[in-house]
Amino acid sequence: MAKKKQNVLQAALDDLPAAEQDREPEAQAPAMLAKAAAKDKAAAKPKPRTVLIGGHFHPDVAKQLNMIAAEEGMKKQDLLTEALNLLFSKKGKKAIL
Repeated sequence: MAKKKQNVLQAALDDLPAAEQDREPEAQAPAMLAKAAAKDKAAAKPKPRTVLIGGHFHPDVAKQLNMIAAEEGMKKQDLLTEALNLLFSKKGKKAIL
């Protein structure tokens, strides 16, 4: 059976030396939270920043995009990514998305 994932606070508690574990919980909390936050920050990969690319189109364009997304079982964002990559390819640029 797979091992149950331990929450961050419990992991921080387990990492504390025995002397600190004997202290009152109120005294332990700041140290545990700081240690847990440091672990999370070290483990997290920075996400690339995203920007909105948009435009104003005829309502029929939105309707047709929604229909294609429903027919293909895709998100509109994924359809737009595909369309932009096709444009990049057509213009001799590398796919970014």
